[in-house]
Amino acid sequence: MNHKALKTLEYNKIIGQLTEYASSSMGKELCSSLLPSIDYDEIVQSQQETTDAVSRIRMKGSLSFNGVRDIRDSLKRLEIGSSLGIIELLSISSLLTIAARAKAYGRHEEDLFEDDSLEWMFRSLEPLTPVNTEIKRCILSEEEVSDDASPGLRRVRRSMKGIQDKIHSQMSALLNSSRNYLQDAVITMRDGRYCLPVKAEYKNQVSGMVHDQSSTGSTLFIEPMAVIKLNNDLRELEIQEQKEIQAVLAELSNQVSPYTEELKVNLQTLVKLDFIFAKAALSRHYKCSAPVFNKDRYINIKDGRHPLLDPEKVVPINIHLGKKFDLLIVTGPNTGGKTVSLKTVGLFTLMGQAGLHIPAFDGSQLSVFEEVFADIGDEQSIEQSLSTFSSHMTNIVKILEQADSNSLCLFDELGAGTDPTEGAALAIAILSFLHNMKCRTMATTHYSELKVFALTTEGVENACCEFSLETLRPTYRLLIGIPGKSNAFAISSKLGLPDYIIEDAKTHLEAKDETFEDLLANLEHSRVTIEKEQQEIAAYKTEIAQLKSRLEKKEERLDERRDTFIRDAKEEAQRILREAKETADQTIRNINKLGDAAGLTKELEAQRSRLREKLGDVEKDLSLRGKQQPKKTVSPKTLKLGDSVRVLTMNLNGTVSSLPNNKGDLYVQMGILRSLVNIKDIELLDEPVITGPSLNKTGSGKIKMSKSSTISPEVNLIGMTVDEALPVLDKYLDDAYLSHLNQVRVVHGRGTGALKAGVHKHLKKLKYVKEFRLGEFGEGDTGVTIVTFK
Repeated sequence: MNHKALKTLEYNKIIGQLTEYASSSMGKELCSSLLPSIDYDEIVQSQQETTDAVSRIRMKGSLSFNGVRDIRDSLKRLEIGSSLGIIELLSISSLLTIAARAKAYGRHEEDLFEDDSLEWMFRSLEPLTPVNTEIKRCILSEEEVSDDASPGLRRVRRSMKGIQDKIHSQMSALLNSSRNYLQDAVITMRDGRYCLPVKAEYKNQVSGMVHDQSSTGSTLFIEPMAVIKLNNDLRELEIQEQKEIQAVLAELSNQVSPYTEELKVNLQTLVKLDFIFAKAALSRHYKCSAPVFNKDRYINIKDGRHPLLDPEKVVPINIHLGKKFDLLIVTGPNTGGKTVSLKTVGLFTLMGQAGLHIPAFDGSQLSVFEEVFADIGDEQSIEQSLSTFSSHMTNIVKILEQADSNSLCLFDELGAGTDPTEGAALAIAILSFLHNMKCRTMATTHYSELKVFALTTEGVENACCEFSLETLRPTYRLLIGIPGKSNAFAISSKLGLPDYIIEDAKTHLEAKDETFEDLLANLEHSRVTIEKEQQEIAAYKTEIAQLKSRLEKKEERLDERRDTFIRDAKEEAQRILREAKETADQTIRNINKLGDAAGLTKELEAQRSRLREKLGDVEKDLSLRGKQQPKKTVSPKTLKLGDSVRVLTMNLNGTVSSLPNNKGDLYVQMGILRSLVNIKDIELLDEPVITGPSLNKTGSGKIKMSKSSTISPEVNLIGMTVDEALPVLDKYLDDAYLSHLNQVRVVHGRGTGALKAGVHKHLKKLKYVKEFRLGEFGEGDTGVTIVTFK
């Protein structure tokens, strides 16, 4: 992949951002050296690794590799038998600690990440916990080795502490006795030995060895004779301490030495994982998706967003290239987004082939190109005496020498910088050559000749960046299949250029140019009209789908009601047949019991009369059920909320949940069904009575259910806390139960769910509650609980 294209398409900026997401120095090196690959299998594998890392971050959170240090030199020293220093052993310990953390991160529930591409990496890690634990036990920091690292080190340090205590005692005594001779009443260290700061004029009053003097010469630092031997002993112990520390480090190095191969694998694996998870972090930052790669040199970018533009302002673009056409010519006004579209295609291709996700909609497709060439921007060179046109042409010449059918070529303002006629002719010749080479090419231009070339050449397509004349601003939408218009006259007019100048300018246009521009204007007008109609059609389709869904649900409810009625009718028919059979059986038994003929005839006649009367009663009952009329006309004025009524056409009992309107229509709650009926179709039911079991004998246990006329079929608890709602709910349920309501609605709303949970918990404790459930569609959904009494 040529480096000029990487720089032109700002691939290096993406790599710079990728490097920031890596935690380790070696991971950052791996990120900074990432280049696009041309191996299809390698690209697919790299993309899969990034995808799997994104999935793991989404499911289990991010994983830090901070602390992974380069221990390759230390491992080479171990291989030749050398001992490692404190910092080197701490680096190995840090690597093993991160390996253990990554190993734990890689563990998962069965089948969760079983087949992903990272599983083998996590499995290959060896934390070497015993070795790591021993290093941490012996080495406390980069400057300190633990006293417990070895018995010899503990013994030496105990001796050192005893001598230091003696030195401090001696020095403190001298300090108190020679205070007049001292510059400061402090004990200092010089060359690792304890000294006193003695005034120069009293140097003969303090016997000992002079180690140093102050810059002014007024103070001498003297080691008193009384502590010289103690200081010598302390120095010998310090040398012995270093020998013990070296022995501890040598022992730790011997324990680490057998595991150099495991440490190499850990280092390579953790650096690789750091690199992969950095790619995943970049993908999550830009809200990217994994592109689908193909070998057919087909590009299809869906809602692509250039990653280096402001995510709040960037407008997604849709581009496809390589199936019906291999050359796309993009036209339109300046600052309309042509160059951004060009760079987006090139940068996405480079990112995808480097194993990075792209900021586009899921399912976008990219292909593998061996080379990506880009001639974008002003590359005028004063040193080489090249004009803008010359510098571009020099670059284009190099591209034409190397481009083939496996290349992607991007040209910005092809042929610009010279005479328009010659520039357009050159541009057509260059694009024709690349088109014949089957090279995938995108080019931006202002030349009308290139628009005509795209319209008249098979395999070549026009595209434009949309521009709004009302706002004089580009919309940055890329429209494939439509040539763009420069809109120079319209823009100039909006900006205040006099009309007579614009009219004069139009006279200088050739007739064919003017006709072509008018054609483009008509095409643009037609496109806008079609888009508006498509939006309206989409809105109508959405509305139709909603209405269809409602109708289907309504039909389902009607089917359920029909099935209920049929089932009830069958049960009633079975009951009638059963009674008829029992009557017939009883009649036969009676005939068998009768002995004399006279008695037989008389009794049979009596039985037949009774059977006729019973059959008449059944027929009368059935005729009444077939077409029932209210026993008494119900007056709208006397009807109250909560009244018990029977809906005659449905043969169901219910309670009034709304008063009649001016047409006499009202809502009646019948179990879970709430239906709109007419007042002529209902009749009031007599108030039920409750007979107290302990008062049956006297009759005084009868309680008239007068409350049923005032009890609502639902209670509204919205806005209350749980503590406020439960007393209200308790009183309501008591009244509703005494009123013989079979079922009530408790409205608690959705909210945080605390009120719903409190209501359900309380309902479980009530003995007269048979069951409760959340409301269904049309009943209030999860904001309502339906309670059924025993």
